[in-house]
Amino acid sequence: MAPNGTSGYNTPDSQLESVLPVHPTAARRPHAITVQSENTLYSDEHITSKFYNRGSSVTVNDGHFTITPTVEPYQFQTQRAVSKTGLMMIGVGGNNGSTLCATILANRHNIIWHTKSGIQQPNYIGSLLRASTVRIGTDPSTGHDVHVPVSDVLPMVHPNDLVLGGWDISGLPLDKAMERAKVLDYDLQRQVAPHMAALGKPLPSIYYPDFIAANQEERADNLIPGDDKQAHLEHIRADIRKFKADNQLDRVVIFWTANTERYSDIIPGVNDTAENLLHAIKASHSEISPSSLFAVAAILEGEPFVNGAPQNTFVPGVIDLAERHKSFIGGDDLKSGQTKLKSVLAEFLVNAGIKPLSIASYNHLGNNDGHNLSAERQFRSKEISKSSVVDDMVDANRLLYKAPAAGEKGKGEHPDHIVVIKYVPAVGDSKRAIDEYYSEIFCGGRSTINIFNECEDSLLATPLILDLTILTELLTRIKYRKLPADGSAATEDFKPLYSVLSLLSYMLKAPLVKPGTEVVNSLNRQRNALESFLKACIGVEGSSDLLLETRIW
Repeated sequence: MAPNGTSGYNTPDSQLESVLPVHPTAARRPHAITVQSENTLYSDEHITSKFYNRGSSVTVNDGHFTITPTVEPYQFQTQRAVSKTGLMMIGVGGNNGSTLCATILANRHNIIWHTKSGIQQPNYIGSLLRASTVRIGTDPSTGHDVHVPVSDVLPMVHPNDLVLGGWDISGLPLDKAMERAKVLDYDLQRQVAPHMAALGKPLPSIYYPDFIAANQEERADNLIPGDDKQAHLEHIRADIRKFKADNQLDRVVIFWTANTERYSDIIPGVNDTAENLLHAIKASHSEISPSSLFAVAAILEGEPFVNGAPQNTFVPGVIDLAERHKSFIGGDDLKSGQTKLKSVLAEFLVNAGIKPLSIASYNHLGNNDGHNLSAERQFRSKEISKSSVVDDMVDANRLLYKAPAAGEKGKGEHPDHIVVIKYVPAVGDSKRAIDEYYSEIFCGGRSTINIFNECEDSLLATPLILDLTILTELLTRIKYRKLPADGSAATEDFKPLYSVLSLLSYMLKAPLVKPGTEVVNSLNRQRNALESFLKACIGVEGSSDLLLETRIW
């Protein structure tokens, strides 16, 4: 006999709607910030702001530091109309991809579900843009700080409005992929399943066995046929064009959230320049990875590409190609748990004048990411992305750490730093991370800090994918020009930002930056840079924690 109740597979939409109000992190708000200043102009199409980039030039002569303050005036122009945006994920059927699709659909339909702890509603907790705030000034009547959600500083895409799609080497339909991932509560899966089923199955993807672990072969049943990499490139480009046209999109963000690949060898004449890279693709060279091929497809289609995994997708030829096409790229590797904490704690210790001598990090997890990382070459990609996170903090304090000798290559004195990742199927998506910080303190003393961190891996990573996608779309709408220092009228036209979107660094373990510039891993500096940039685009100076008015009569 059929049950009297209904399941998520046959429940009408009207019964899926929640009786609870929308969570504040998912609420829609009109753009409600107006800056009254000669530095900020509003039109129906644009917000145009003047920003003074203040810095200092430092020269050192016989141990004496001479500082010269510098000021460079710029204008920023932000298109106010938000693009209708699609998100195409490579690996859409994996844990991160299926979780992202399901949680966006849950928020879109405000589906509530039951857990053993009670009723749960969908939200965007864990998103920097949707669930954190920024200080925009003080209320003169009270002297209290005024904060607004980061997503309200400039017009941004609402995550519920993203059009979802993508590729996967596994052809499992997305409702079944969500079930396979075992990330979300059953009652949520039950209710969101019809909406996931409506998304269908992923588009066929490319599979080059040499780049991912051999244990992934059994999932590879949804492949673009053949081994002609030029044909694969054209196939992916056609997929992007069709997705964009079918959904009447203004913008498509292409996002790699598939398996970690091994590192690609950088070979002169193969992937070192744009021309060589395109020629190597035509020749189906063995060192052209799937992720680099997807990046090239996005660049040639004029759409941004973000790499959420640790491999070196952005070989020099890919960066060169992006520069030539004025396309946008960002990466590498989502920074969700252990590494994010490490970037905070290591900075705290060094800034407190404490000297970390060693940092030992251990992880174990049982999802498919852990399965893939159990192979040595794929683990090495992850190890590289995790290992550099403390470099800039160490370099900033040569009282504690000796610099390299003159003419010597390398980092100089540096904490011992090891990373271990083990695959333990029983724990599934619930990753365990253990860190030990062993430090030198006052007069030869030693301090040890041990941290145990247990987290749902995909539920930390998914909000980062949303933030990266939304920020990337915003940055495609912002242009700039340099103003004459003498205050005369601008002579330059507005132009897009540089191709490498280093402002995405807060969400990434191994931030890709403009060639020749230093990588900033400090989480505080990354956040401050993003806040300052968003404020600059509305003509507001960066936050001052000096609070001078509280220090004087």
